[in-house]
Amino acid sequence: MTIADPAAFILANTRLQAVPHTPEISLWLADEITPIWRMTEEELGEIGLPPPFWAFAWSGGQGLARWLLDNPQEVVGKRVLDFATGSGLVGVAAMKAGAAGVLCNDIDPFSGAAVALNTEANGVSLDFTDANLLDGLPPEVDVICAGDVCYEKPMTERVLAWLARARAKGTRVLIGDPHRTYFPKEGLDFLAEYQVPTTRELEDFAIKRSSVWAMP
Repeated sequence: MTIADPAAFILANTRLQAVPHTPEISLWLADEITPIWRMTEEELGEIGLPPPFWAFAWSGGQGLARWLLDNPQEVVGKRVLDFATGSGLVGVAAMKAGAAGVLCNDIDPFSGAAVALNTEANGVSLDFTDANLLDGLPPEVDVICAGDVCYEKPMTERVLAWLARARAKGTRVLIGDPHRTYFPKEGLDFLAEYQVPTTRELEDFAIKRSSVWAMP
């Protein structure tokens, strides 16, 4: 899917603002979901697209980013994959925490431009790929971070199986999620819980309970 100028679209429809739960990070974010969602569909000429995840700091990602910033030993000097990166928030946090390198991944056609703008805004360097990594073996990295990946049942099952394969190879797997319906209730190691500021338009709550977990 080709977009004339995704960076220009993002700059025209979002604004640079501090992330509520990680104020040391600023991202190009939309203030409301409905207008940016509608404009995204118009830009791509397709109706019924999923939400523009790149345009918001979702609560699972905010919790995971906060945890990385507060526990830099998890990523210092390590190679990190920020899976389903969206805006690049978790990847930016990993670099700020001292990661040796971060590969951000997302199949959304706007995500690459969003990540590029957000890395520039935060003075870090991130790599990006739009490949569907679920189609192959997990990459050779030390840590995989996955925020907000459990919002849909088939995708949740597929992602968790893929992450389990990475864990079986020895990769550290960290997951941030606000206890969505399809998030597994057992089989993960609890690391932290946060009360993350969000909006009722995104999550039905002004403050959302969000937790960080590791695959054992």
